[in-house]
Amino acid sequence: MAASDRMVLGPLVGSIDQGTGSTRFLVFNAKTAELLSHHQVEIRQEFPKEGWVEQDPKEILKSVHECVERTCEKLQKLNIDITNIKAIGVSNQRETTVVWDKTTGEPLYNAIVWLDLRTQPTVERLLKRIPGKDKTFFKLKTGLPLSTYFSAVKLRWLLDNVEEIRQAVDDGRAVFGTIDSWLIWSLTGGKNGGVHCTDVTNASRTMLFNINSMEWDPELCQFFDIPMEILPKVRSSSEIYGLMKICPSLKSGALAGVPISGCLGDQSAALVGQMCFQDGHAKNTYGTGCFLLCNTGQKCVFSEHGLLTTIAYKLGRDKPVCYALEGSVAIAGAVVRWLRDNLGIVKTSQEVENLAAEVGSSYGCYFVPAFSGLYAPYWEPSARGIICGLTQFTNKKHIAFAALEAVCFQTREILDAMNKDCGIPLSQLQVDGGMTNNKILMQLQSDILCIPVVKPSMPETTALGAAMAAGAAEGVGVWSLNPGDLTAVTCERFEPQINPEESELRYARWKKAVKKSMGWETSEAPSNG
Repeated sequence: MAASDRMVLGPLVGSIDQGTGSTRFLVFNAKTAELLSHHQVEIRQEFPKEGWVEQDPKEILKSVHECVERTCEKLQKLNIDITNIKAIGVSNQRETTVVWDKTTGEPLYNAIVWLDLRTQPTVERLLKRIPGKDKTFFKLKTGLPLSTYFSAVKLRWLLDNVEEIRQAVDDGRAVFGTIDSWLIWSLTGGKNGGVHCTDVTNASRTMLFNINSMEWDPELCQFFDIPMEILPKVRSSSEIYGLMKICPSLKSGALAGVPISGCLGDQSAALVGQMCFQDGHAKNTYGTGCFLLCNTGQKCVFSEHGLLTTIAYKLGRDKPVCYALEGSVAIAGAVVRWLRDNLGIVKTSQEVENLAAEVGSSYGCYFVPAFSGLYAPYWEPSARGIICGLTQFTNKKHIAFAALEAVCFQTREILDAMNKDCGIPLSQLQVDGGMTNNKILMQLQSDILCIPVVKPSMPETTALGAAMAAGAAEGVGVWSLNPGDLTAVTCERFEPQINPEESELRYARWKKAVKKSMGWETSEAPSNG
């Protein structure tokens, strides 16, 4: 390829997509939104005690360095000039909580992952201080119920239980952040001048951020007893936060000096990547969990049916903030990982699809994967996972099918809630995320929802959203977000293939199974934690 051919590509934008299960770095053509290359590394999850889920922040950072390095090598092999990468966006698993020492750059404890349950006693203790033990008491300020899911209670647990963190706070050395903050701080210099910031979408998942005034809320910080000086500065989702510094582990010094100029929590990033910029546009992402977001425009809509109100994006310092309603399901892709790593009935995730395809039905077996309690629309922390309807006929193929069906039923529950809150039922569902490569799952989803499911041919919409925010930032300006300039996306459609009566019957039995999963765990029960 001649040098003149290489120039045709024009500006490129990189995207760090740090999820619960893996880290990826992807590079897009800013003019065509074409994905040019990427690299992915799976991330270890640690389960030190029942209900505890942790990750090593240093492993997460190392995985980012490795993905950047490998992707740049792949681009060079393709004869693509990496100096054309003009900006980098960050998209991340939300709520996951890190506290580190700003003087040494070292984490003071493992990251506590969003679906970790250790904070249930903390939640119950805090509830006692709220009139009527109302878990929605802070809904008008935060859009969120009091739950183990959000960062404030994780941070409270760390301050209560980790002496090293308490000491570092007293000494003025400790800083808190979600994964986006940890990465941006580390990549822009770390202890040598790293930028300590977050964006509005990630801040809105902490339970310390007022989604109306768009700032950290002193009353919330007082309620959770969180010192405000450890919190990151809140910025828009699209602006230059800082420049990538040369990192010793990046052999090539690739991308040094490139601005990091986009930052969105992964579900907001997917909403942007799916071009859901209009009021009423919605998408469902199938990752470790499952997240249905509907853009409600510049108005804050509060749910009557168990959904969260969250910040969708703010694409520039002077741009308006847009809100979304969100249905959050804790366990989606994680159930496949569980079948692989815990039960050992498959060696690869792909095998789950193959097993399910062989039977084409669960034959009355239902699987409620409430490993972390139930999230939307129930917010029932006492629930635990169950498999019911077993007979001597049931085998691992039926369990694999029931696991996929569970993801679809959970989506149906949050879609029903969304339709009630919005008043206008969705006529089709836009989907993305790793699990959408599973064709059985997508067909099942359409059958269970009784509406078409539409999947973009380029499923990396989360990374694309962060790249769009980075490329469109003031001072970068290589990606236009004007509706007329956005490239049309080719899609694959899945239409319902079973009659609605059968679908309703299966859904009713699923709801029966969900009821049986509830009230399993009581806080009085002896736990080995």
